[in-house]
Parts: sequence; structure tokens; C-alpha cells
Amino acid sequence: MTTKQKRYESLVQVYNKELYRFAYWLCQDPTIAEDLVQETFLRAWRSLDALQDDSAAKSWLLTILRRENARRFERKQFDYADVEQDTLVDATSASPDSQTEQMMIQRQISLLSEEYREPLLLQVVMGCSGEEIAQILELNKNTVMTRLYRARNQLKEALTQVTETAKGASN
Repeated sequence: MTTKQKRYESLVQVYNKELYRFAYWLCQDPTIAEDLVQETFLRAWRSLDALQDDSAAKSWLLTILRRENARRFERKQFDYADVEQDTLVDATSASPDSQTEQMMIQRQISLLSEEYREPLLLQVVMGCSGEEIAQILELNKNTVMTRLYRARNQLKEALTQVTETAKGASN
């Protein structure tokens, strides 16, 4: 096995699940998420020599995945009105209340505009730092931090409204 193959297999082993989770959050479709991850790793293989610093691999792979997701819209427009909203919650490990809460949070995050949703997902789902998010999104770190702040506030407001509406309906 060559050094390139070992390096590549290491990347796949370390980042496959994380990339899938992020891809799923972006598209809300398990099949498309799998395709995005496969295409991401295919492109990573082709340009693996361009990755000089292995500590930057996560940001590099996320950037590839984001571009793959964007290419999907360049190739074909999808109608998501009929797509079922699957969740990543394991039904055996979560109570019905926590599943409902998880779905509500996922729904509210998906309703955020892309400029706020994407940095929030990179931070919450992928665990990226402000600097990593800035690099991935090709933005100034201060812009990223402002977007994260606004995203959290919008999410908090939306969840508060949903909760108050639910309480009002049950009374």
C-alpha cells in the first residue's frame, strides 16, 4: 500500500461519519448525503497531494463537501416539497419527547437563511472553530462570529415562539 493510499484511508476513517452528518444537515436526505460524501472523498483522492498540512484536513474536506453540494444545484434543481424529513436520532436511544424536541430544533435550523445556517452547522455539528469556519466559508472571522451570534438568537426566538404556540394550543 502506498503512502498516498494510507493517508487517504486515514482521512476516510477519521472524517467519514462527521462529513456524512454535515452533508445530511445540508440536504436533509440520507441518499444525497451519502453521494456528497463519496464525491467529496473522490475529489480529495484526486487532489490529496495539494493537502500540505494534515491538521487542515477537516477544513479542506468540508470545503470540498460544500462545493459539491453547490454543484448539485448547478446540475439540477430538486423539488424538496415532497422530501420526508428524516432525522439522525436513533429511535432506540431517545425518548419520544427528546425525538420531538430534536426534530423541532432541526426544523428551525433548516429554516434559517443559509448565511446563518451554514456557520451554525459547522460549529454545532462539525465542531469547527471560528477561524476554521472563516477559512471554509472564505469570510472574515468577525463576520463569522456575528453570523453565529445572529443565528443563535434567531434560533432561540423561533424555538421560543414554537414553544409558546404549543403551550397556547394545549390550554
